[in-house]
Amino acid sequence: MRSPVTATQQPVGAPAWVDLGTPDIDAARAFYSTVMGWTTTDGSAEYGGYSTAVHDGDDVAGIGPQAAGAPPAWLLYFATDDADAAASAISVNGGTVFMPPHAVGDMGRLVVAADPTGAVFGLWEAGTMPGFGATGEPGAWAWCDLRTDQPDAAREFYGAVFGWEYAAVPMAGEEYTTFTVRVGAAPSGGVGPMMGHDDVPPHWLNYFAVADVDASVSAASALGGTVLAPAFDTPFGRMAPIADPAGAVLMVMTLPR
Repeated sequence: MRSPVTATQQPVGAPAWVDLGTPDIDAARAFYSTVMGWTTTDGSAEYGGYSTAVHDGDDVAGIGPQAAGAPPAWLLYFATDDADAAASAISVNGGTVFMPPHAVGDMGRLVVAADPTGAVFGLWEAGTMPGFGATGEPGAWAWCDLRTDQPDAAREFYGAVFGWEYAAVPMAGEEYTTFTVRVGAAPSGGVGPMMGHDDVPPHWLNYFAVADVDASVSAASALGGTVLAPAFDTPFGRMAPIADPAGAVLMVMTLPR
């Protein structure tokens, strides 16, 4: 898993931010405040009620309105220093740009796109808002996996767009690799097959660290969320997949000591 980071602009190609698109922002704020231990800012009317989730003083995620025609979901953004060039590279390499580069005030510029296998992701060109204030610690985003039925095609795409390097993880199966944004860097996430979930489209799955997975799972269930599978132990920590009351899926995990 990634090492903890603080609020600086992320390297090009690294996960930079994550936000939730949901039909009920206030309900989502209440749910995640309990499950994740977040406090949330009052929603910005200028941006449709968009709220920032904060943990221990660090900005860790966003909660905003659901995009028209999109399901409730967590959207992962990757850092870029040139949103226009990156959007062009996405198109040239077989991806689809749904939302071309546009400014979010002076905070930065964003893009929403899909890779050639159909998984949706974003780009973030930082302005005054660098992205994650912290990762890899309880209460913050910790990891991501691309689940796709065409992992080799996905690796070729992201390698061309971001210059990712890949490494096998033998215990995870021969089709799964981690990715790094530069040689010698720590892995930022993984790319692999659907892992038995062929009933859903390819997607990026986001992992959030919590102090106690079982407590978070219990809280999620009590608050109207869905526990998609019982918590289980791995060499990378104890984890469980859940869906919030609107149906957005995430993984909660307790990081190993």
